[in-house]
Amino acid sequence: MAGPAASPISKTPVCVLGLGLIGGSLMRAGAAVGREVFGYNRSVESAQGAVADGFDATTELGDTLARAADTGALIVLAVPMPAVPAMLARISELAPRCPLTDVTSVKSAVLEAVTAAGLRARFVGGHPMTGTENSGWAAGHAGLFTMAPWVVSVDDEVDPVVFAMVMTLALDCGAVVVPAKSDEHDAAAAAISHLPHLLAEALATSVSEVPLAFALAAGSFRDATRVAGSPPDLVRAMCEGNSDQLVPAVDRAIELLSRARDSLASHGSVAELVEAGHAARTRYDSFPRSDIFGVVIGAENWREELAAAGRAGGVIRSALPILDSPR
Repeated sequence: MAGPAASPISKTPVCVLGLGLIGGSLMRAGAAVGREVFGYNRSVESAQGAVADGFDATTELGDTLARAADTGALIVLAVPMPAVPAMLARISELAPRCPLTDVTSVKSAVLEAVTAAGLRARFVGGHPMTGTENSGWAAGHAGLFTMAPWVVSVDDEVDPVVFAMVMTLALDCGAVVVPAKSDEHDAAAAAISHLPHLLAEALATSVSEVPLAFALAAGSFRDATRVAGSPPDLVRAMCEGNSDQLVPAVDRAIELLSRARDSLASHGSVAELVEAGHAARTRYDSFPRSDIFGVVIGAENWREELAAAGRAGGVIRSALPILDSPR
C-alpha cells in the first residue's frame, strides 16, 4: 500500500461564487493567508465593494467560470439555496472538471442538486457554522471563521483529493473541521441553527403584541431574538431547504413547550423543562473537542472513521495526510 504523502493542494486557486457575508469573508480569509482567490457576485454593489477593497471580483459569471476551468480552481458555491441549481447548470457547462464545494446551511438538498447536474464526482459539501444577522459584502471580515466548526462532508464516494482541498481551505480560514455525513449534518443543523431561527421569530412576534414589552426589553430578549434580524429570504431558504429535518425538530420543541404549559397551568411549575434545559446547556459547555489524528485520507474506511470521530466531537485542527495513490 502506498504511504502518506504531503499534498500541494494549498496552492489550489479558490473561486468564490457569491460574495455575501460567508463568501465575502471566505475571500478575505483566503487572501489573508496568501491564497489566490477570485470571485463573482450577481449584484454590482457587492462586486464593486470587493474590488474597491482590493479583491479580485466581477459580475461576469461566464468569465469567472472560464478562469476557474483554466486554473483548476476549487469552486465554492456561496449563493442561497434557491440559486444553487441554476449556478450548478453554468458550472456543468463551463467548468465541469473543477473541484467543487459549498457553504450552504443544508447538505442533502445541495447534494441532490449536484448529483442532478452530473457534478457529484468532484463535489464535497461544506458548511461553516458561523455568521451574523447581517448580510452582504460589507458585513464580512477575515476573522469570521476563526475557531468556528466547519463541516466537511464524508458521504459515500467522496473523493479524497477534493476532501483534502476543502479541509485545507477551511483550516486556512482559521476554522476547525468537523467531518460529517450530509443527512446527519442536516438533522443537527435543524436543531441548533434552523429551529433557533424559528423560535427567535416566534418570540419577537409574540413580544411585539404586548404593550410596554419593547420599552422593557433588555439582554434576554436581545440575545434570544438576535437572529430574527437576519434577512427573511435567507432564513426562509435555510429552513425550507431543510424541511424534512426541521419539521420533527419543531414538533419536539412544541411538545416540550406544551408539557411546560400544561404543568404551569395545572401545577404552577415549569421545573421539568427548566431543569432539563439547564442540564443540557451544562453538557454543551463541557462538550469535548478532541483532536482527530491518525486517519489517512484515502485509506480503507477513512470516510467512516472520520464520520464516527466527528459524531463523537472530534475536530481536525491540522491537515491530515493523504495517500499518494488514494483509493
